[in-house]
Amino acid sequence: MFTGSSAFADDDGEGAVNILLTPARIGPVEIKNRIVMPPMTTRTADADGFVTDDSVAYYMARVRGGTGMITVEMASPEKCGRHRRHEVGIYDDRFIPGLTRLVGEIHRGGAKASIQLGHGGGHTRIDICGETPIAPSAIPHPVYETTFETIVPEAMTKARIGETIAAHAAAARRAQQAGFDCVEVHAAHGYLISQFHAPFENRRSDEYGGSLENRARFGLEVLRAVKAAVPGLGVIYRLSVEDFFPGGLPFAEGRQIALWAAQAGADALHVTAGHYRSLPSAQVVLPPMSMPDGPFLDFAAEIKKLINVPVIAVGRLGDPALAEAAVANGKTDFIALGRTLIADPQWVDKVARGEPIRRCLACNTCINEMRGGARIGCVVNGAAGRETLFADAKPPRGERIAVIGAGPAGLTYTSLVADGNEVTVFEKTKRAGGSFRYAGKAPLFQEVEASDQSFARYIDDMTAACKMKGVVFRFATDVTADPSALTPFDRIVIATGAAYRFGLGPFAVWALDSGAARWPGIAQLLSNAKLRDWFYHRGRSATAGRFKALAHGRQAITVIGDAVKAGKSKPAIASAFEAALLPKTG
Repeated sequence: MFTGSSAFADDDGEGAVNILLTPARIGPVEIKNRIVMPPMTTRTADADGFVTDDSVAYYMARVRGGTGMITVEMASPEKCGRHRRHEVGIYDDRFIPGLTRLVGEIHRGGAKASIQLGHGGGHTRIDICGETPIAPSAIPHPVYETTFETIVPEAMTKARIGETIAAHAAAARRAQQAGFDCVEVHAAHGYLISQFHAPFENRRSDEYGGSLENRARFGLEVLRAVKAAVPGLGVIYRLSVEDFFPGGLPFAEGRQIALWAAQAGADALHVTAGHYRSLPSAQVVLPPMSMPDGPFLDFAAEIKKLINVPVIAVGRLGDPALAEAAVANGKTDFIALGRTLIADPQWVDKVARGEPIRRCLACNTCINEMRGGARIGCVVNGAAGRETLFADAKPPRGERIAVIGAGPAGLTYTSLVADGNEVTVFEKTKRAGGSFRYAGKAPLFQEVEASDQSFARYIDDMTAACKMKGVVFRFATDVTADPSALTPFDRIVIATGAAYRFGLGPFAVWALDSGAARWPGIAQLLSNAKLRDWFYHRGRSATAGRFKALAHGRQAITVIGDAVKAGKSKPAIASAFEAALLPKTG
């Protein structure tokens, strides 16, 4: 059920303004609302790290959707700290013009701009950054960037530590020159400063190792140097306060570092958790759908009790009611939405209008595919990372449209064309969702443990959004039994999905509905990559053929999703975006 924006009631019982939409400050910067987009690598920069048209289009989609502050993705202050190919650059003055252009666009769109200064440390490779990686200690680091490799970085000398601190200050000055309002120091998730924090990764015996005070020293010196270099900017300290692995930073120590960071001059604390060594897996850094909403929120609330500067909370906070309550109840001052804004760039504006959002599934496809070398993308938002493709979108207008099938592709198409058209959705079952109703019952979705709730919320909110726009749903209606139901329409959109071959359909439904798919042995079998690929593709066949015959001569026919070719949900939903926003004539 839709759990979107809920206004507070004032003493007279009338609705009050949603606190998420009220302004607040980070140091010298006033932000128009409490929503911050945190840094997430996009690979939209060119190979050298220069801002591109695609970079600008990606961030501007979130600006136009109402986001208060955009944090541009992790940019290393030194070349040796670049942790991804196509990572935005800030380690040299030559990157300033492109960053200036990006900031200018963000400002013209009404948002504030920040950039994260993040050094990969030992979590990179020479084939990525072009130089020998550095770290607090020369211990093995597993690095996955397109391919997996374990490297041993060079231990930093005291002189090298001084150079890296100075490089952070210089990068902050470049950010200021480019026009950024804030900079964020990255002390989280297993990158360089975080490596100093974790005893497992910091084996030093000098003043930068051993005690907590010593392990925190490097990051706090970076923070002080950045503050001194850019006195007119807001400086945010993003800190993992719990690493979730033996030898990592425990919360008791993370809480103390947060207090020291506030005392050292941080204008805000961005409280996160997790490390690439986290157990049971590094997915903890970006809590997947099997984890509850807001798993790091209590960490933020505890930190907020100790400090007198704003706190930014992050981690599965995309439910509008949860986000609103977190700020209203004093647990945090700002909400950082990463994957949520990838899934729905218009999240803020929709919350302001009281409309259902396009829910993030927390399937981590955006991040997992990016780590494998792909540009940022999204299962439920086919425009993510491809914003320039849709810059001149021309959806149909003034048409009567029949959509056959209320699965994810059909719902997506319908939501995109509902404005300006009369749309009716025909679904042969009693509810919307199609294959997504079963995806949450499988052992895995993409590469994470599946969860019923994630898919149910997505389907329910997509359905509610369509109904709010006047879409008519005709459930339990099989148009093959009554083709005349399609007669009044100008366009027939076939979104009927794929059917299992070899009579496997009833078995698949039984296995998922009964829970057998998660039984020991069966779950292991169904988690096999080759078998899953077979079930997605060769084990199913497209269904469009028998529905095309239902249209009469004057009706336009559009076929989307698995009805065209059986496959995974991401390309199916992407095809719905293309058909709705870039329709072919005829």
